[in-house]
Amino acid sequence: MLRKKKVLTYNSDEPGIAGATDTAGMEEKGIVKEKPATMHVTLQLRFHTVFGQSVFITGKHELFGHGDISKALPMQYFDDEHWTVTLTFREGEYPDEEVNYNYVVRNTDGSLDYDWSVGKIVNFTKLPAKDTLIIDSWNHAGYYENAFYTEPFQRVLLKDNLTAVPVKDPALITHTLRVKAPLLQKGEALCVLGGTKTLNNWDVNNPVLMHRTPEEDYWQVKLDLSKDSFPLAYKYGIYNYANKTFITYEHGSNRILYDAAFVERQTIVNDGFVVLPDDSWKGAGIAIPVFSLRSAASFGVGEFTDIRLLVDWAKQTGLKLIQLLPVNDTTATHTWTDSYPYAAISAFALHPVYLNVSKVAGDVNTKAISNAETERKRLNLLDKVDYETVMNLKWQLLKEIYPLQRDTTFASSAYTSFFDQNSHWLIPYAVFCYLRDKYKTSDFNQWPEHSQYKTAEITALAANTSAVYDEIAFHYFIQYHLHQQLQEATAYAHEKGIVLKGDIPIGIYRYGVDAWQKPGLYHMDVQAGAPPDDFAVKGQNWGFPTYNWERMHKDDFAWWKQRFEQMSYYFDAFRIDHILGFFRIWSIPLHAVEGIMGHFAPAIPVHISEFYKQGVQFNHARFVDPFINDQVLWEEFGANADYVKENYLDQNASGLYELKEAFNTQRAVEKYFGDNPGEDRVAIRDGLYNLISNVVLFADDRAPEEEFHFRFAMDKTSSFRYLDGHEQYHLKELYQNYFFQRQDDYWKHEALQKLPALKRVTNMLICGEDLGLVPACVPDVMKQLGILSLEIQRMPKLFGHEFFHPANAPYLSVITPSTHDMSTVRGWWEEDKEKTQRFFNIELQQPGEAPAYCEPWINKAIILQHLYSPAMWSIFQLQDLLGMDGSLRRENPQEERINVPANPKHYWRYRMHLTLEALLQADEFNNNLLNFVHASGRG
Repeated sequence: MLRKKKVLTYNSDEPGIAGATDTAGMEEKGIVKEKPATMHVTLQLRFHTVFGQSVFITGKHELFGHGDISKALPMQYFDDEHWTVTLTFREGEYPDEEVNYNYVVRNTDGSLDYDWSVGKIVNFTKLPAKDTLIIDSWNHAGYYENAFYTEPFQRVLLKDNLTAVPVKDPALITHTLRVKAPLLQKGEALCVLGGTKTLNNWDVNNPVLMHRTPEEDYWQVKLDLSKDSFPLAYKYGIYNYANKTFITYEHGSNRILYDAAFVERQTIVNDGFVVLPDDSWKGAGIAIPVFSLRSAASFGVGEFTDIRLLVDWAKQTGLKLIQLLPVNDTTATHTWTDSYPYAAISAFALHPVYLNVSKVAGDVNTKAISNAETERKRLNLLDKVDYETVMNLKWQLLKEIYPLQRDTTFASSAYTSFFDQNSHWLIPYAVFCYLRDKYKTSDFNQWPEHSQYKTAEITALAANTSAVYDEIAFHYFIQYHLHQQLQEATAYAHEKGIVLKGDIPIGIYRYGVDAWQKPGLYHMDVQAGAPPDDFAVKGQNWGFPTYNWERMHKDDFAWWKQRFEQMSYYFDAFRIDHILGFFRIWSIPLHAVEGIMGHFAPAIPVHISEFYKQGVQFNHARFVDPFINDQVLWEEFGANADYVKENYLDQNASGLYELKEAFNTQRAVEKYFGDNPGEDRVAIRDGLYNLISNVVLFADDRAPEEEFHFRFAMDKTSSFRYLDGHEQYHLKELYQNYFFQRQDDYWKHEALQKLPALKRVTNMLICGEDLGLVPACVPDVMKQLGILSLEIQRMPKLFGHEFFHPANAPYLSVITPSTHDMSTVRGWWEEDKEKTQRFFNIELQQPGEAPAYCEPWINKAIILQHLYSPAMWSIFQLQDLLGMDGSLRRENPQEERINVPANPKHYWRYRMHLTLEALLQADEFNNNLLNFVHASGRG
């Protein structure tokens, strides 16, 4: 707040970003021209602008508009490289707290670019002079150095590198120099040298040392330059404080300081980053789902407590990161279909399957655990997770333990703190779980009561005086212990110098608490998925509703901010699943089963006039309706064609066929054939799906007679094949324009409306899963925002390339030979012999015939390619690492795969075939891996 009356002046004549100057509002904020004052603070930004751009200051304070961009403080143009604004206060009337601020540039097209510094702070009460000049540097989000100021590096990976340097300040301080250098080694400090006596005339044997405290992210030195000449040339360098030797200057030209020293004024120079190599740090990590972990104490499934053993192994082998799949609760049906980790019923709640029940019981309530020991051992010997049996047994044990532990748990201060911090999601989640079990379905639309979330009703139901409070509070109890166990695992990882990376799914479950509580945040009338690719030729239908970004933007993405905050309790970094969804999402109508029936949204449709301009006579029925003639039926059904005509089709006046009303959507067909049709009926069902998708265009819902979206791979349909050559040629032209030209700028704009705002609310390291049909704008946007990309050897992003070589990975990326959605290296080697042969000869540069199986030396060669990549992170599935050792790896590589994306009913149940204890004892393998990691510079 401002002290007393809040009176200040400023020297800018620029209006706010909204485009108008509100004198009354400025008077309220204290930004009006007044009588002479006694304190001047000038903020000066060094940033190159062009004609038409303007610069503003925003921040969470009334001086800078309370974070409202339309009320941001305008700066005044000084020259092409500098913008400035002076705040003038009467004595005692300046803000009495620290003020965080950032710069923002308004471009000629109205778009905004943000300075990415999170540490720009001014404390007016501690400014050393009545006249202070603060010179700032613009921090581009894409600078590599910003990654090293995120949570994993500051909290864990680089925290021990800080060298304490005692520095004595001069009696008179005219200038303070501040600069960031994230990659200094232990024992190294920054120094500054220059061409003046104060800066020791470039004497590398006697540089001016700088210091940094653990609370600050910059190095600084306070100087008395009152007797030096200006302009002043200077440069930063690295000094080995332990050995008292100068190591090197920063790269680039000398820095120039033009602002001369005055006794009554102090200048603070925030110089950005030291110019040193910023891509030298590299790390390696392991990727594995929690459910796949196996320890001697496991309950037939991996648990949060098993992460400690994985941390020990990572430490032993030089790995610095553990990447997990989503760990949120997916309990919708209490069946094995809940094993799908990307269909969480809550974006906040943790999954009870990962709870170590024995740890909850403790040493007091052990009877239930003892009675279940025989079954625990049986489940733990299974090759795969028996999801239903494990969950049923854990539910049974927790219900026995809960009455014995409840009062003690709920009376603890740790529980009270947890509940207060998480009640915004915890209460709705617990009530949802109670209602789900009461009504035997998570589909809240079918509930006889509370099908619509009403805060007052839910609050009353969850009150501690409610008749069902105990059943609801059971879920509080479980979530509290899950929270405790995962936080303990995270803390242990940090102690060992290991960071945890989580996974944020792109969607939310249609019948989960998020959709129930706030349905307006989602488009519940469509389904999210992905277009066809080599892994899923019919596309993917995930079933999730898509996000209502317009609605989310109105409350400044509050739901996402809460989601990121929840992630930060446990993780240092996270992977955004399908980051392409922030540019556009594959949107599928509810009546469709297959992903092929979707189109990108938002997208600029093709107007009917565009067909006529191309000389195509538009025929709505021919292009939009399924094209079915006798030849198509024979191609699809063969000898069953007449049976299909008789039972599922009607013939129209033109001699073509159309589906009977009872079968004219894929959902109607699916319902008719049921969940488990016989083999012959599956062929008929899938053939009907193909007929329904045999179209060239989909009508846009907003203007179905005038605007259209092309069906993906429409040139592969028989509908397209039966068109004449003229129509085919011009439709292909429009198709290419639709998918690969007209959308790019639009999708870039969409992403920039979301990703910068979301990135600003978290300091976790963000990695994007940018696979599939990647728009041309995606790599640039991710690079500009400093979001790490994902690079996979067998999924090249460059058109015309069969493989991607790890040596070509960008620095801000994660590189991996496989993911949970693919076969492992060994499994892939056996899938396509011709492709494997090309990989063997070209990518591995090996002569002769490729071995039929991926022998350990081949697996090792692929791992080494990735370790020696320039990417910041090389992350491997455990299966791929074990593939280097013929005695440790699983015998059958087909049993190593975690997920098959083409199968929406896939059972996620992969488990390690070794225990973590056995892995820790595999000395030869572990030592070899440690040597590989260290030799590659990732140790």
